[in-house]
Amino acid sequence: MTVYLVGAGPGDPGLLTRRGAALLARADVVVHDRLGTADLLDLARPDAEMISAGKAPGRVDLTQDEINAVLVERGRAGLEVVRLKGGDPFVFGRGGEEAEALAAAGVAFEIVPGITSAIGAPAYAGIPVTHRGRSTHFTVVTGNEDPTKGTTDVDWEALAAAGGTLVILMGAARIAGIAERLMAGGLAPDTPVAAVRNGTRPDQHTVRATLATVGTAGIGAPSAVVVGAVAGLDLTWFERRPLFGRTIVVTRAREQASELRARLTALGASVLELPSIAIEPVDFALPELDAYGWVVFTSVNGVHAFFDRGLAPAGLDARALGGVRVAAIGPGTAAALADRGIRVDLVPERFVAESLLEAFPEPATPGVGVLLARAEQARDVLPEGLGTRGYTVDILPVYKTVTAAPDPAALAAVREGSVDAVTFTSSSTVRNFVDLVGPLADPAPTVVSIGPVTSDTARELGLTVAAEAAEHTIDGLVTTLCALLGP
Repeated sequence: MTVYLVGAGPGDPGLLTRRGAALLARADVVVHDRLGTADLLDLARPDAEMISAGKAPGRVDLTQDEINAVLVERGRAGLEVVRLKGGDPFVFGRGGEEAEALAAAGVAFEIVPGITSAIGAPAYAGIPVTHRGRSTHFTVVTGNEDPTKGTTDVDWEALAAAGGTLVILMGAARIAGIAERLMAGGLAPDTPVAAVRNGTRPDQHTVRATLATVGTAGIGAPSAVVVGAVAGLDLTWFERRPLFGRTIVVTRAREQASELRARLTALGASVLELPSIAIEPVDFALPELDAYGWVVFTSVNGVHAFFDRGLAPAGLDARALGGVRVAAIGPGTAAALADRGIRVDLVPERFVAESLLEAFPEPATPGVGVLLARAEQARDVLPEGLGTRGYTVDILPVYKTVTAAPDPAALAAVREGSVDAVTFTSSSTVRNFVDLVGPLADPAPTVVSIGPVTSDTARELGLTVAAEAAEHTIDGLVTTLCALLGP
């Protein structure tokens, strides 16, 4: 087996290479740094052994010698090991030391490069490290050399004389002294400087200064400090996204949260998943579908449960509904049906049960059958209304929602009020959220609802709804959040 030294990139999980993601997904053991995002570790197998080797001020999970020993020991045991390192393993990542230890022990290893923060952080701050009109080369240097060496390799005055762009990593605490030496080496006091803290992450923060002022500019670690003419360019894009700096709670079931999370993340938000519900299957016997004129689906969950469990173990396909008209309560549900090869006959203008009831045609003859595939517990507006109209309605529970076990850190963040907004996409998410969280901090986070039924439930349970999506879809919810929280 092999030990893989994998660069995780500077923080944005989307910057992990495809090779790195594939290795992480199959690894027996993952030895990881303090990466700043749990998303990367979620790519690993649930049964993989996770070993933290992170370092923080005043805290070290494993010394470098202990990390080397773990890699050698697990590698010799015939396991597939991923050593997941922030940035690039060979750019101030001590990957060279780990590779030396593995080579000396006769353990096979492979290097998987990652995007170094020396390039990634400036890029996310809109600073090109080279620019035809300003800099033809760049130098990457550490501001925190190994104190055990007894000597210093960094000649700051010589670096000043070399010109071009200088990118300093791990130098925030010493930036005032470094700036003095660079000016002593000939760089002008008004040379632009930009320090990008937590580059590529939702809490990225860029400080712009000059060599003369950077020492008192409040540069915090970890920062990539860029010195040179390119630092005067302001091509900011990452920090100008409409939801940048906002923390938004997603309460959807984990199985459903990915679309909303991806949309919010792309707009700059830091997304905190606190699924207040979990979707669980319900065993059901599928009735004879040719006895019905209509089959109605009220959610994406209902579509998946109906088709995947309707004829275990193989499930159903589009042929099952060949002679039946199909209604969906909204475009998301209709899209899920389209993925199964089914074109929907009826979608209401508003995506609530009342609107679907209004849009339903009169039955051609009394007693036309309607099969309603839905959650085990749901409102009875639709079946009662269709029954009054002359339809014969059978309710088929195909799944149920239960209260989810919350992540303690996410739960604490919500209770402490360190979030900007909480989103609700159904009445069940509201009810279970209130049961999980209890009273909200004062001031409470902004509550945004996907539609009127969800809003009514929130108000009944004592929450103040700040806004409701005009279009009762994920797109509508995201648009409302941008209008409410954006610049």
